[in-house]
Amino acid sequence: MTTRYTAPMRGEYERVLREWLLRRKRMRRLLRPLPRRANVHRYPVIKWFAEHARLRPYLWSFKRAQVLPALYAGSVIALLPLYGIQAFIAFGAALLFRANLTVMVALQFLTNPLTVVPVYAFTGWVGATLMRTLGIGESMPTAAFYANALFIGGVIVGLLFAMLGDVAWRVIAWEGRRFTARLHRLRRQAAADVPPPSPGSQEPPLPPN
Repeated sequence: MTTRYTAPMRGEYERVLREWLLRRKRMRRLLRPLPRRANVHRYPVIKWFAEHARLRPYLWSFKRAQVLPALYAGSVIALLPLYGIQAFIAFGAALLFRANLTVMVALQFLTNPLTVVPVYAFTGWVGATLMRTLGIGESMPTAAFYANALFIGGVIVGLLFAMLGDVAWRVIAWEGRRFTARLHRLRRQAAADVPPPSPGSQEPPLPPN
């Protein structure tokens, strides 16, 4: 009975293992330019607090309790009219909310030299529309009115963006848990079904449980 299922089971495990390794490679490539515990000392602004950051493991945790605060706070900070000092503020927010610093900083790239003008134009329009609808700031000078509109719009659009990101992250995390569980199940089955390798043969590495 074992020989009937050994070859298909091993082939399926190796296929899923290759996909797992490919996913890990893509994730490392995605995280390479972002601040991590290993390279935080080379990152602008944050490098001044590198030793302080390394001593706080929650800044590097990708658990739900650290990712969700980073997602919401980071989205709002990214869309506020704070261009140029966002990284510094994001670092402080990560400490305050015990949030993941990598996610927090990654979100600050929403506003960059190519997007900052259209982003602020949109958030300013959202804020101004809401203020006019609610009758807020009618007596304010024009400059003050639009400055407030930028902040109000940044908060509103940032929270909406974070909600969408929250849903997307939950779906991705759910799919990732299913994929990992499947890999571990195939690993156990392959290890149980396949006889010990002959001398000189090479087995593909098995991922840790």
